Amino acid sequence: MPPRPRARTYDPAKTRAAVTAQLEHVRDAVRGLGEEQLAAPTRLGDWTVRELVAHLSMAVGAVGRHLERPAPPAPEVTATGWVAATAALGGDIDDDTRSLAASAAPAELLDRAAARFAELLPQAPGDRLLAARVGAMRLDDFLVTRCVELVVHTDDLAAALGTTLPYDRQALATATRLLADALAAKAPGGSVEVRVPPYAVVQCVEGPRHTRGTPPNVVETAPLTWIRLATGRLDWSEAVEEADVTASGERADLAPHLPLLA
Repeated sequence: MPPRPRARTYDPAKTRAAVTAQLEHVRDAVRGLGEEQLAAPTRLGDWTVRELVAHLSMAVGAVGRHLERPAPPAPEVTATGWVAATAALGGDIDDDTRSLAASAAPAELLDRAAARFAELLPQAPGDRLLAARVGAMRLDDFLVTRCVELVVHTDDLAAALGTTLPYDRQALATATRLLADALAAKAPGGSVEVRVPPYAVVQCVEGPRHTRGTPPNVVETAPLTWIRLATGRLDWSEAVEEADVTASGERADLAPHLPLLA
C-alpha cells in the first residue's frame, strides 16, 4: 500500500480570522442586492442567489448552533474526511437551505450568523467537539471546512452576479490545501504530483513513486481553477482544453477522481 500522507495542520488563529474575513466579503457583496439580483439563477441546480446566500449563512451559523449543543463524546471525522462525507448530505442541506431562505432577508441571515459567530467563538477552545452533520469534529477542524464553504460559494455568488468578488488570502489557501489533501486521500499514491501554487503540492494516484528530479506526471493549476475542479464546477477535459490546467505524463489525468465535493 502507498504510504499515508502526513496530516496537514492549520494555524487556528489564522483559520478563525480567515472565516471572519471571508464572511465580511460576502456580507459586503450581498448588502444592497435588489430583488432581481436575489432571484437570479446560480449554477447550483434551481437555487437562486437568495438560496445561495441562505446556505452561506447556514454554513457559518452552524458553528454557533453546534457550540450551543452538548459536545459529543469522541471525534469521528477529520477536516479531510468531511470532504468525502458531505456529498451524501445534499438532500437534507437543500431542504434546510430553502426553509432558511424563506425565513428572513438574505442580508439579515448573514448578519445573524456573523453576530453569533463573533459572540461564541472567542470563548470556545479549538479541541471542543461539535456534533456536525457528518459526525463529531474538533472545532478547529470544522472551521477549516468553513473556509471551504465560504470560498466555494463566494465563487458561486460571483458567477451568479456576473462580477468579481474578493477572497481572503488565508481562506483561499486553506480551501485549496484541504481539497488537495482530500484528493491525496481519495487517490493515494505517489505517481502524480499536483501543484496549486502558491498554496499546495500533493502526491497522489497509485503507480511508480517519484523520488528525485522532475516528476514524470505533473498537474498544475491556479487555486480557483483547482477549487472549481474539485467541487464539480469545472470539467477536467474542458479545463485542460482551455489550458486552465497543465497535465503532463501518462498518469496525469485526474478526471476519474473528480469531483471531490459537490
